[in-house]
Amino acid sequence: MIDLNELGWDERWASAFAEHERAGLIPARVGIEFNHIYRVFTADGEVQAQVSGRLRHQAVGRHELAAVGDWVALKPTASEPAGTIEAILPRRSKFSRKVAGELTEEQVVAANIDTVFLVMGLDRDFNPRRLERYLLTSYESGARPIVLLTKADLADHVSARVAEIETMAPGVPVHATVAIARETAAHDIIQPDVSIVEQYLGFGRTGALLGSSGAGKSTMINALAGTPVLKTAAVRESDSRGRHTTRHRQLIVLPGRGLLIDTPGMRELQLWDVAEGAKDTFDDIEVLGAACHFTDCRHENEPRCAVKAAMAEGTLTVDRLASYGKLQEEMRLFDAKRDVRAQIQDKRRSKTIGKSLKQLYKDRGRE
Repeated sequence: MIDLNELGWDERWASAFAEHERAGLIPARVGIEFNHIYRVFTADGEVQAQVSGRLRHQAVGRHELAAVGDWVALKPTASEPAGTIEAILPRRSKFSRKVAGELTEEQVVAANIDTVFLVMGLDRDFNPRRLERYLLTSYESGARPIVLLTKADLADHVSARVAEIETMAPGVPVHATVAIARETAAHDIIQPDVSIVEQYLGFGRTGALLGSSGAGKSTMINALAGTPVLKTAAVRESDSRGRHTTRHRQLIVLPGRGLLIDTPGMRELQLWDVAEGAKDTFDDIEVLGAACHFTDCRHENEPRCAVKAAMAEGTLTVDRLASYGKLQEEMRLFDAKRDVRAQIQDKRRSKTIGKSLKQLYKDRGRE
């Protein structure tokens, strides 16, 4: 038996589920998704599930199918530990990205998360520009972002790097930690400080760890669980990059302490609809831009540009502004592609509705 409250179930979820309960369905939370096959947690235990044909047919994209962390309405299969996902409860939060490749489509990485831990190593994995992209998506997700700078025992100038990230992400807690026990030159053993993560979790609360391969996400979860529940692998010494030991997203239950979603490492995070998140991530440039002489200033060659003046004074770096400019261009291209995608989806919806109405009239004609 599983206590659904420990998985995050509460009165709000129960209210949203009421109509499905009347239809004879049961609540379940998605624990693993792999090639459209799911493992879900129910009050009676963990079972395998698949999405119903109706739900799959009505979905205009993969973002409308179940993702790890989703609460779903499940139709159990008689006499088997299996079931069919008939509906997905409205998400409270979601961490999304654009799918890899040229296709303009949303991929939900994790759903219904309270806290998103952005994990970055203090070795050669350290990349503030990449972290900016994770922050953008985190602000848009509805979850609270926390930055974990791992491998603090292997890095120099840790305090300076923490301060750099704190300046880049005002108001976001930044912690330097270690994900694995190591022996120092003085033969002291440094243990992972799991309390840093635990303070943001708790009974029924869900966190998600996001970052590149080799940053220490799976190792941190193993330390929290007190047992090797996830595979890990050493990183390459040449560039500190790790192999993808996590092949799929997975919800890990830490009894009495909360839940964590582990995700495959993402060396490239393609953004999805982060217009609002951009204002928080680049709040410093947004504030400066409001003081520019021209309201549509692009901060390039325009006169009386407050942003360029800040660069000249040394209070804004060239890299920071370049990252902001790259984001603005990426957002313009994304909006154009998404408009085309939206038109295609509208046509598909209209076609689906048309077929359903045609079948309805046909069935009524037979009565």
